[in-house]
Order: sequence, then structure tokens, then C-alpha cells
Amino acid sequence: MYTAYLDHASATPVRKEVLEVMLPYFNEHFANPSNVYDLGSKVKEAIEEARANVAGFINAKPAEVVFTSSGAEANNFAIKGVAFAKQKKGNHIIVSSIEHHSVLNSARFLERLDFEATFLPVDQNGLVDPERLASAIRPETVIASIMHANTEIGTIEPISELAAICKEKDVVFHTDAVASVGNTRVDVNALNVDLLSLSGASLGAPKGIGALYFNKKVRLMPLIHGGIQENGRRAGTENVPGIIGFGRAAALAQKELPAKIDHVRKLRDRLVQGIHKKVEKVTYTGHPDKRLPGHASFCFEAIEGEALIFMLVQNGIYTNTGSACASKALKTSPVLGAIGLRADLAQGSTVFTIDAGNTEAEIDHVLEKLPAVVDRLRALSPIWGKEIPEYEEKVCT
Repeated sequence: MYTAYLDHASATPVRKEVLEVMLPYFNEHFANPSNVYDLGSKVKEAIEEARANVAGFINAKPAEVVFTSSGAEANNFAIKGVAFAKQKKGNHIIVSSIEHHSVLNSARFLERLDFEATFLPVDQNGLVDPERLASAIRPETVIASIMHANTEIGTIEPISELAAICKEKDVVFHTDAVASVGNTRVDVNALNVDLLSLSGASLGAPKGIGALYFNKKVRLMPLIHGGIQENGRRAGTENVPGIIGFGRAAALAQKELPAKIDHVRKLRDRLVQGIHKKVEKVTYTGHPDKRLPGHASFCFEAIEGEALIFMLVQNGIYTNTGSACASKALKTSPVLGAIGLRADLAQGSTVFTIDAGNTEAEIDHVLEKLPAVVDRLRALSPIWGKEIPEYEEKVCT
């Protein structure tokens, strides 16, 4: 069967070049990087080279990068680390309502420890209003966290503008850039952020490795205590193969990013135009222009997203519905609810995420098979044909 894999936001294969540089660090260069003798020192040097590659990819300094187990851990580290370190200043944090669960649940965890959290609304395109952020900041606000790009609807937020507001009011600003690093240009200085989370898996590195960029002026309370690894910021023997792979993936991505952006944008536009032409009653979610170049997300009226995914798989097409961390929950997506989509339409969510290895033939395969699958599911739907508005009357209050 012909296969079109278009779910790179949830998982993407480890690149051959990345795997090759990782393999020796499982059995040949196996020493602990904390050891003082030469075997350990050589591994430590390789880690620092990888750190420099990761830092260079986002225009940071190597000393400003801490390796973590994932983007989710980096988000936890940023939000809890700042909140705990700045308790003398205040106990208020701000996050957007469409953040990844690792941000939302960190905020909810801190609420149980007598912190206060404000969850900023977004508009129908998923954008945070800078004026709303400014009005939400209080004297006791210690950190604001707004994601760079949303993995479910693809919208890219005005991060530099939001960060500038926080800088003026002495509030630390963090952005979750897991969805954007490797898929669009990310420069920590241009974005003006204090903290930024990223993941190796987004670049063709293995799962289980991430990083947190931090401005050295920011105080962070470590979440994992033990040894002096990562300059005392994160204890535990390093995931050496993962770090080496992350570094190699970052170096490759830096060279290839301009060509990749151009390639995936063309494929995305081909997919979007084709679906709008061949399928009726479909809502394109997220901002039409300010979005990730390889991201296309839709809600198909009168269809259950899970059913659509399973039927597409039978045609060799792999995509997703909602966030990879929530797609098995069988609940209405909080992100789609936040942008004002009514619940039954949100249930028909389908997300296509395109990578450099995808082809026009794969997009055309989707456009050939998708309409018939949609028609078949709608024929079984008890609500197909009813006239219902796409958005609730009152959106994002």
C-alpha cells in the first residue's frame, strides 16, 4: 500500500546522519562525562560541541543552554524554576489558554501551592492580544509563558511584542518553541525572550532529549537535585547519545532550514487548496498566514476526527487529530474550544504536519483518498446537513 506519513508534529524519524554519530556513544565512548580521566573528558568535549550546535541554531550562547529529557521537562523547568526562585517578588503567573499541557498543568500545579495563574484568552485565529497581556500583569507577576507556535492549529504568536511588554514590567518571559524550532526561523535575541524550550525530536534527533535556553540574568530553581551536571542546574548523568544526536540534528537543520521552509510551504498550500476545492463544509483552523509553513489543520463538519484518522490509515495516510498528548482523551480539544469552535465541529479536527521528506505525490494521494472517506463518514452522521454556525456567538471571553 502507498503510504503518506503526515504526522511529523507527534513523531518524526531519527535521521541517518544523526544515528551514525550517536552509535559510538553507546558502547565505544561510554565513559561518564563527569569523570576526570581522559575517557570522560572526551565525552564531555563531545557534549559541549553538541551544546554549541544547539545554541548556534537558535542564536544563543552555549552557556545559555541546559539539556533536559524533553520539551515538556524544559517547560516545567522554566515555569516552576522561575516561580520558585522569585517567590519573594510575587506569586502570580500568566500563560495562554492554548499552551501545551506541560505548561498548563505546571500552572495548575503552582495554583495548589498558593500561586495565582491567569490563563489568557485568544482570538479566533489563536493569537494572544498584547494589550490583554499588558493588562494581566500585576506587581506580583513573576513569569509569563506564551508558546511560539501552536502544534494543533499552527498559529505563530507575536512573541517579540509580547516579550517586550514583559521586559518593560520586569516580568520574565518564556516561550515554548518545541513546535517551531526546526520548522521556522527561531532566534532568541530577535524574539527577545528570557527562556525558550525546544526538543530534539522536532529536528530528527531521538525522543527523550530536549533543551532550555535561558538568559543568564534569570534565576532558576533546579527541579532535579543531585550532582553538578549542567552546571548544577539539572542533576543526573547526561543522556550522552541523545545529546550528541541533538547536536548533529541542529547543525544539519541550520544548513537546511531555508530550503525546508520553501519546500513544506509549497506542499502545505497544495494540500490546503486541494481540500478546499474537493471537500465542502471544512474549516481551516489557525491563522491563515501567521502559521508554521508545514502545518495544515482542519475541522470537517459532521465527522468524528478519530474515525477519519482510522479510515485514512486504511488508505495509507497517517495524520492526527489534535495534540499528540491529548488525542487519545476523546474530549473536545481545549485549543479548538479556546478559538471559539463549537464542540461538534471541533470533534472533526484533523492535523497534517509536513516535513522535508514529504513529496507532492503524497499530498496528491491524500487529495485523491480524503474526499471519499469524508463522504462515507458523513453518510453515517446524524447531524450532516444541518445548518449550524461554525463559531459560537461569543468567542474567547
